[in-house]
Amino acid sequence: MDDGLRVTDRVVVPGGELRERFSRSSGPGGQGVNTTDSRVELSFDLAASPSLPEPLRDRALQRLAGRLVDGVLTIAASEHRAQLANREAARERMVALLREAIAPPPKSRRPTRPSRRAKERRLTDKKRQAQRKRDRRVDGD
Repeated sequence: MDDGLRVTDRVVVPGGELRERFSRSSGPGGQGVNTTDSRVELSFDLAASPSLPEPLRDRALQRLAGRLVDGVLTIAASEHRAQLANREAARERMVALLREAIAPPPKSRRPTRPSRRAKERRLTDKKRQAQRKRDRRVDGD
């Protein structure tokens, strides 16, 4: 397994900045659940990480503020029976979360107005629909 996490082409989180904890999972596994530590908690100290450039770190801290505890991002994975599969799942989720958090903000929408032709088309369609409904009436209005 790769030691570090490749978030983007330019951003890699070294394995030394990641902490893994293992515990017993409550998920599937039969009798093995009671004896194996298959649940994985992957932690990354986002606030103190030197591997992220300052603007990206600030953006990630702002976007992930609700998920951080003292600047540390923690992901728990227990959906698989095997510890190795849970480790891979936790790493994939961490990469996806960090990639989304450091992504640049979307371009702001430039407000536009409907064209004159679009307004005319909308009104003629509206009149046509009203006429169609009027023609369906039985009471003679």
